[in-house]
This record gives sequence, C-alpha cells and structure tokens, in this order.
Amino acid sequence: MPTRGKETYSIQSVENALNVLEALCDEGDEVGISQLSARLGMNKTSVFRLLATFENRGYVERETRSGKYRLGLTAYEIGQKLLSRMGLLRKAHPVMEQLARECDEAVYLAVRRIDHVLFFDVVDTSQQVKIVSLVGKRYPLTDTAAGKVILAQLTGGENNLEPERPQPRPVSESIGDELDSIRSQWVCHDRNTLGDGIVSIAVPLFNASGHVQGSLVLVAPDFRMQEEKTREYLPRLREAGDIISSKLGYLGRYLQKDHF
Repeated sequence: MPTRGKETYSIQSVENALNVLEALCDEGDEVGISQLSARLGMNKTSVFRLLATFENRGYVERETRSGKYRLGLTAYEIGQKLLSRMGLLRKAHPVMEQLARECDEAVYLAVRRIDHVLFFDVVDTSQQVKIVSLVGKRYPLTDTAAGKVILAQLTGGENNLEPERPQPRPVSESIGDELDSIRSQWVCHDRNTLGDGIVSIAVPLFNASGHVQGSLVLVAPDFRMQEEKTREYLPRLREAGDIISSKLGYLGRYLQKDHF
C-alpha cells in the first residue's frame, strides 16, 4: 500500500480554524476581526464564524466594549495540562531554578518550532532591572543564540534530526561557517538580537537518542553581562545543560570532555 504524506489528510476548514487561533495567540493583546482577516487573507465572515465557535467553547473571549477577541480560559487550561505532562519542562525547571539562583539572571528554556525557536519557560532574576519576559515569543532559528545552538546540531549530521520532525530550511554558506563553530564549542552567545542591550548565552539540550530537544539560555542586560561575567557563567550554564540532558537520558557530553 503506497505511503501517503501527512498533508494528504489535511482538512482545510480545520487548517483555517487553527490559523485563526494561532494568529490570535501571536497577537498577544485583543485583536479585531478585520485585523485577523487581513493577516490571514481570509474573508471576515469566515473569521467571524470561527471566532464565534471558539467563543462558544471558551477558547476565545470577546470584549464587550471593543468587540475584539483574546484567548480564553479553555485555551489556557489546555496549555497548562500540556506543560504539566511535558517531560522536558519537568526535568529542566528545577535545574533552571538552581542556575538562576547561582547567576541571579533570567534562565530560559527554548524549543524548536520548525524554522523558529520558541521561548517556552523562564526562571526570572531577582534583580530590580529585568528584561521583559520572552516567554511565548518566537524568532527564526538563524537570528538568536537560542536558535543557532539548536540549528547547529540539526545541520551537523543525520543523527541529530528526529525522524518525525521536518528538516529545517538550508542555511547560507555565511551562517554555515558560524554554525560549524557553534557545533564544535556547544555554545552560542549574542548581543542585541533579542532587543537592544540584551545579551544571551545558549547551550543545546539532548535526549537519550542524541536528538537536540531545545536550548538552555541565560539572558541579561549587557551592563551586567560583560565579558568577564560571560566567562564566569559559561561553565555553570554548560553544567546545567549537561544535567538536563542527562535527565533526558543523554550521556554523550560526559564521553566528550574535549568540548569543555
């Protein structure tokens, strides 16, 4: 029997509904039907009907005065249930808390979404000056340390790409050289890519099969993250990444001490 691709079974009406829900999520604040219609290239009537259906099930809420929509409690409840069952988050969060206490800077967990990286969880700093939360924000894999350290592993060989996950888009030769360097050092740092005056350092996280699962990211304002602090925090970040990977069943780093 011939194998059929997943796209063969795609239902357009469901695709449209999910596009509306994802667009509403991306906007963050309340958004109107006209704005969603323009963004998605769908007619207003279709957008209205989908939003009305979501509203009936509690996935979205409609503001009475403005007539605009936002995510509802049902969507929040489903998200919380997913987080509570996600092995990576459960195993990473205690290690993130320890690292945040040691460095007193924000520690993020980031995961790949096809050609983007999603900042998924955070343990924030206790310092008075903080970076605005990045949780829920997405960036192209090629744009930030959190994404590049994942992409470096994905483009480093067949063993790092899980069979059921799509291959990222090919990268240019210029960034290819950078990824080679990141792959050999198992770390990436950047400045100003997450916003002006923001520094981040990221290391990859692996599962038992050696597939990259995400990245552990230390984020701080640049006036607190000068070169001396970067050198001080890097061994702690690497160790925290190794601990999380080992909790996921990965032992490769302990067999490759030359990467330190």
